[in-house]
Amino acid sequence: MFYRNALIDLRNWAKKETRKPLVLRGARQVGKTTLVDEFAKEFDVYLKLNLEKENDRAIFEQNLDTNNLLTAIYLLRNQPKNDGRTLIFIDEIQNSPKAVEQLRYFYEEAPHIYVIAAGSLLESLVNHKKKKIEFPVGRVEYLPIRPCSFNEFLGAIGETQLQQAHFEARIPEVLHGKVMGLFNTYTLIGGMPEAVNEFSKKQDIVALQSIYESLLTGYRDDVEKYAEDNQILQNLLRHILQSGWGYAAQRITFERFGNSGYRSREMGEAFRTLEKTMLMELVYPTTSTMIPIIGEKSRSPKLLWLDTGLVNYSVGLQNELFGMKDISSAWRGLVAEHIVGQELLTAEKRFSYKRSFWVRDAAGSSAEVDYVIQLSDKVIPIEVKSGNNAKLKSLHQFMEKAPHRTAIRFWTNPVSVDIVTTPTGKEFTLHNLPFYYASKIANLVKVE
Repeated sequence: MFYRNALIDLRNWAKKETRKPLVLRGARQVGKTTLVDEFAKEFDVYLKLNLEKENDRAIFEQNLDTNNLLTAIYLLRNQPKNDGRTLIFIDEIQNSPKAVEQLRYFYEEAPHIYVIAAGSLLESLVNHKKKKIEFPVGRVEYLPIRPCSFNEFLGAIGETQLQQAHFEARIPEVLHGKVMGLFNTYTLIGGMPEAVNEFSKKQDIVALQSIYESLLTGYRDDVEKYAEDNQILQNLLRHILQSGWGYAAQRITFERFGNSGYRSREMGEAFRTLEKTMLMELVYPTTSTMIPIIGEKSRSPKLLWLDTGLVNYSVGLQNELFGMKDISSAWRGLVAEHIVGQELLTAEKRFSYKRSFWVRDAAGSSAEVDYVIQLSDKVIPIEVKSGNNAKLKSLHQFMEKAPHRTAIRFWTNPVSVDIVTTPTGKEFTLHNLPFYYASKIANLVKVE
């Protein structure tokens, strides 16, 4: 597999003097296990457990103290104890509540051992009557693992020099066309590691169809498996996973979602359950132009899925996107908005981070800015649009209320800066950035 930037985060975690067991959070098939296997090459001893396997799981069911538990793990893996750096990886940890509880004692009684855990959230969230999973508060830390970013995609396809230039946000303008073309390809196939890896080897988009289908089938099978004792919730989750992809980057209402007969309360509960698995996010609007950015849960949210490539496959957009020069013209601009949102997420290491957009707090107003982010102590608006500055009506309305003069627009052209005047006469600086810099805002934009 190719290099994942999260290796940097794992190395930084390993350097901490007060290191806690690390829990990797992410949807299935985003590369958590492969990432840890690669990281393990930097250790003297690697002890890997998969708690879907009965023998691995049984060790934690014996109520051993920490020292004897460690001895049992070494013996199970036929590894001698030594003084070298030892990494224990507990995969699919949700299958054993006692293993989750044990993380506390690794932290308190065996701080010399490096411990990483990972697993699916669906079982602990949906099938809670059988198993109640609670990670020990204050005794573990979390790292979100998401689909591959565009920067990682560049490395995967062998464009290592461009990858470094992109990482440093210094792509020469003479190479803009090439990088924009590569970003369009990335937008088409998305960032699921298996799809990226297969494309890097064969450069064949058609060959990825079976991978997308397998991923989607796996997510649906999870619902069948983990919600088997709750038929109503199972039906709701199945409906979302069948119909919800067609609402990507759009505001939704829970009542009768997807032309169903389901009511708002039950559908909202199903969406919130699925959201915790990191398959999708309900992105709520804010009406304020100042920090803190607080989503207003009383307003309809925007639906963003974990990966644009899966959206394209599910909705049937691949033919339209193939060879397209300007992704902002595809699917009413929704593809461009979705991939920008996906890239914004890759710039964030906080598991608690939520994306947001802005709506005008006025009766009957339809003004909406695609995203807002916090830079320094300011709320910065982001529009995903090509075309003339005069068409950015909602952005003008935001900037007239904002206590600063900085705005961002993502488009297909090279980097440029415009001084724009709102209808009331306020001037602001509009940073026009190519789509491929969506994760590099902090490198390129200075708040005024």
